[in-house]
Parts: sequence; C-alpha cells; structure tokens
Amino acid sequence: MWTCMTLYNRPQICFTPDLQPEWLLALVCIFVGCICITTTIILLASSHWDHNVVPYARWVGFTAMVLFCLAAVIFPMGFHVDEIGGQPYQLPSSHQVGVSYILFVFSLFLTVISELFAGKVCLPHF
Repeated sequence: MWTCMTLYNRPQICFTPDLQPEWLLALVCIFVGCICITTTIILLASSHWDHNVVPYARWVGFTAMVLFCLAAVIFPMGFHVDEIGGQPYQLPSSHQVGVSYILFVFSLFLTVISELFAGKVCLPHF
C-alpha cells in the first residue's frame, strides 16, 4: 500500500503509511472474505456436477459474511488516529464517512437479509 503526494509541481513523494491495528485487521478480514466469496462461487459452480459440495459452499459463504460483518464493526475503531483526531466510532465534525463505507455497510445488510431468505444456511435439514 502506497500513498503518493505531489505538492506545487515538486517531485512526487511516495511512502507507506502506518496502518492502525484495527484497520489492518479489517483489511485482512475483507481480503479473506473476498477469497471466501470466490471459493463459494467456484464451489457453487462445481455443485452442478457434484452435489456433495453444496454444504461446503454454504459454510464458506457464511464464513465470508461473518468476516465482512467483523470488518464493518472493527473498521470504525481506528478513527482515533492523529490524522483524523476522532474517537472510536465517532469522527470529528470536520470529517465525513465516504459513500464507499456507507455502501459497504448497506451491502452487509443485504447479505444478511439474503442469507435469511436463502434459509437454513447452516442448520441441518429435518
């Protein structure tokens, strides 16, 4: 991860910012969740030929949902950094949460609702 700045036609300066542990953990959760979603799609595609992989796809998809929810809860804990000057879960009035974070939380809400409508994701069928 790189951050590059160009000030008033001066040479570009690039550096690696220090991530807060909260943001690093949220990044790891999102990255592993993306791997789980990709694995779920592959397993669901392969279930066309082998129906025994469907339970694995359900569990991997459920794991991805849990990881994304963890990332959404952990990420705002890092708002206390000096550059922002806020508190965990509370930004100062001079800062705003971008639309990408709002869409991320909304997509988590839709994921949870879709899991509920899909029904019996991890419960045994009686």
